[in-house]
Amino acid sequence: MTLREPQGKGSRFLLIGPPGAGKGTQAARLAEFYGVPAISTGDIFRSNVSNQTELGMQAKAYMDAGDNVPDSLTNDLVRDRLSDMDAAGGFLLDGYPRTVDQVRELDAILLSHGHSLDAVIELVADPEVVIERLRLRGAEQGRSDDTDSVVRHRLEVYREQTEPLVQIYGSRGVLAKVDGIGTIDEVTDRITSALSERGLAAPESA
Repeated sequence: MTLREPQGKGSRFLLIGPPGAGKGTQAARLAEFYGVPAISTGDIFRSNVSNQTELGMQAKAYMDAGDNVPDSLTNDLVRDRLSDMDAAGGFLLDGYPRTVDQVRELDAILLSHGHSLDAVIELVADPEVVIERLRLRGAEQGRSDDTDSVVRHRLEVYREQTEPLVQIYGSRGVLAKVDGIGTIDEVTDRITSALSERGLAAPESA
């Protein structure tokens, strides 16, 4: 499938951060601010399953069995999503890549069309602050996945998965570490300031 070329210079971002760091909230805000779609693997899976696409049906079989969707199928779904018209002028990825192999695949998808990521934003948050935040959310919403032990395990898994990606993107000079603790506006301001310092301004202020 051919990736449609943007009319102008778009921004291609990746947002990573631990559970409870407000990543989803910031992804939505940044997507609106920079005029690009926020793309998460969860949304891609749900959309393809809902539309009963061939790839979606393959993913559903794994999801219904309680298994992780394999890298090869996840890569195909992401490649297909990035070929959509709304992503031609840029995008913000949330939840992909999660592994070194997925980093290589994303590189291949972008480089085959002469593109690369403009910036990778890592939301950094003190683990104890995140744990307390998720504990409160779990109590308020009755979520079984926000207990202390489960949250600590999720944070450990996140560190194991993310550290290699942080090293890769850090070595490329595209990584921006941003403090994820504070009000929503404060964190958004920190992110946009970090991106502005790298010459990445929102379209209306460019």
